[in-house]
Amino acid sequence: MLSNRLTLILVTAITPLIWGTTYLVTTELLPPNRPLLAAVIRALPAGLLLVAITRTLPRGSWWWRSLVLGTLNIGAFFALLFVGAYRLPGGVAATIGAIQPLLVAFLAAGLLKERLSTRKVLAAVAGVFGVSLLVLRADARLDLWGVLAALGGAIVMGFGIVLSKRWTSPAPLLATTGWQLVAGGLVLLPIAYLVEGAPPATLTLANVAGYAYLTLIGSAVAYALWFRGLRSLGPTDATFLGLLSPVVATLLGWLVLGQTLSTAQLLGGLIVLAALVTAQLRRRPPAPKPTVPVLVPAIGRS
Repeated sequence: MLSNRLTLILVTAITPLIWGTTYLVTTELLPPNRPLLAAVIRALPAGLLLVAITRTLPRGSWWWRSLVLGTLNIGAFFALLFVGAYRLPGGVAATIGAIQPLLVAFLAAGLLKERLSTRKVLAAVAGVFGVSLLVLRADARLDLWGVLAALGGAIVMGFGIVLSKRWTSPAPLLATTGWQLVAGGLVLLPIAYLVEGAPPATLTLANVAGYAYLTLIGSAVAYALWFRGLRSLGPTDATFLGLLSPVVATLLGWLVLGQTLSTAQLLGGLIVLAALVTAQLRRRPPAPKPTVPVLVPAIGRS
């Protein structure tokens, strides 16, 4: 039987596997040039659904904490992510985003007093290198604002991940997830309207299917599993699993879109998987020292 920790890792890994399908769904099913609208629809309806199911509203400090976490994990992250994706080639944006495990490791050491091990730092560096081999192209162009947006997205979500561990909600997990999705969607809503205007007047069946997938699977299911993993695994261990997303996106491009895979990409994928496994290894506790019986001489024995 699988250990409880391994089972938890495998269940949490479902989230980045789902997120890895987002690029394919967005490019093949959604209307073009409406990324912020996709982000709003991905967050707000999913959050409202979870709140309706749990019928639980925040109390006390969790009103402002939900707003902060929702902004960091979803609202600001989605906005910066899409700016970076628009201004940078996908490989550059993914490579910059791959520094998140390293950022979270340092943030967790400072804010949560987690031990910053050399093994995890080296695994994080290897993960960035593996992702760069997997998705980066030699002719990739750089854009200053795009780089800053991609880096900002990794930073704000890194803070959101660490704070999600530091602030443990007394409410059910689905309720806390719903609060964050609603908060993030409400933050994104005016930005999407100002930048992209009103939603399209008509949607095709493919558009509806794509939005439904992002709402139900990409957010409601994925974020519930993600926040569950953060509670139990810890921020650094969970964040390393996010490196699976570019691996899945690359594999889907090969399987569905007919894209080619080079030797360097295959090597990059293997490096990413090795970094993931290395990061999840746990130090064995030192074996207890054998006790040596102390002989006490008998006194007064004839």
